[in-house]
Amino acid sequence: MRLTPATELEYRCKKLQELMISADLDAVIIVQNADLFYFTGTVQSGNLYVPASGQPLFMVRKEAGRARMECGLKEVIAFRSQKDIPAILAQYGHPEPKRIGLELDILPVNFFERYRTLYPNAVFSDATPLVRTVRMIKSHYEIHLMKDAADQVDLVFRRAKEIIRVGMTDLDVAAELEYTARKSGHQGLIRMRSFNSDLFYGQIFSGTDSAVPSYQDTPLGGLGLNTSFGQGAGLKRIEPNEPILIDFAGCVDGYLSDQTRVFSVGPISDRLRKAYDDMLDIQALMMRTIEVGMSWGELYTVCYTHAVDMGYADSFMGAKGSQVSFIGHGLGVEIDEYPFIARGFDHMPLEVGMAFAFEPKVVFPGDGAIGIENTFYLSNEGLKRLTHSSDELVILG
Repeated sequence: MRLTPATELEYRCKKLQELMISADLDAVIIVQNADLFYFTGTVQSGNLYVPASGQPLFMVRKEAGRARMECGLKEVIAFRSQKDIPAILAQYGHPEPKRIGLELDILPVNFFERYRTLYPNAVFSDATPLVRTVRMIKSHYEIHLMKDAADQVDLVFRRAKEIIRVGMTDLDVAAELEYTARKSGHQGLIRMRSFNSDLFYGQIFSGTDSAVPSYQDTPLGGLGLNTSFGQGAGLKRIEPNEPILIDFAGCVDGYLSDQTRVFSVGPISDRLRKAYDDMLDIQALMMRTIEVGMSWGELYTVCYTHAVDMGYADSFMGAKGSQVSFIGHGLGVEIDEYPFIARGFDHMPLEVGMAFAFEPKVVFPGDGAIGIENTFYLSNEGLKRLTHSSDELVILG
């Protein structure tokens, strides 16, 4: 079991405290699993109290013993109830906070009301932008984990070439590839921050099923197995000469790399083949254009405009009526982190240390979906690519 180094945790908390001072916050309280893992190295249930200065205090409801083993922070204690928090903080020398930040994008209302009861005179605000800003700049340690996740998805890609055949269901393919990932250390779950956004390894589907939209804020959907989940691999059987799209997120020690590749048994149509080549062209355009300091929205506009100029206004990033307004998304411990290569983010600059997946795709109802996705990060030496499977469309005999 790899534990997050204490130096990583201490640095992350200090970066958050710097942003808290600028935002005039006395404290931030963190409870969401992804944020807890990032700032404490564990997901044991509790409240991480980060003061504007001084040592953070991790109050653990369950399991405190395990949290002490897994968390590298100095102050890790057991507590029983949320109502005990003010007394515990006073015992550790923390003054009563007047301005408190919470993860208001995901915090249940009942939790929020309890905090308001504990501190009726405090002003509460959303700390999520501060948390996401800290998390969007990856350390060398984090990039190393994401490289390991990229190796994992390459194993999945290689296994796909071995097992795909006519007559298999999309579910058959998904099960084989998920098994491969699981055996190589995948945790089996993909964290997403957005409300009601569930994901299990990724999206795997063939032919017409790949063009079926869903509730997810993604360019692809799929029928899934039933309406209770309503996305991803279903029971459609693979046929010759159709695209088989495998959008798979590797995960190693909590960190993600995202990759999409397209396969077919026999050649696909000229229309689909051209679309695939055009998506590679958009990826190449992004790699030529990106530079530190340009806005997320500007990079999106350059690539989106090129897609429209090539004739994909009604099919780029989803079927007409179901298109999404992004081409890329940040990655780390969640699959929807900062930065967003998306419409509207015209005042958010690209910075060294950002990691993101870039996924130009087109969807043709009745024919299927096609595209490419790779994971990148911005280094001091420029753009680097983490995923390393071949970009070639794989035609199986």
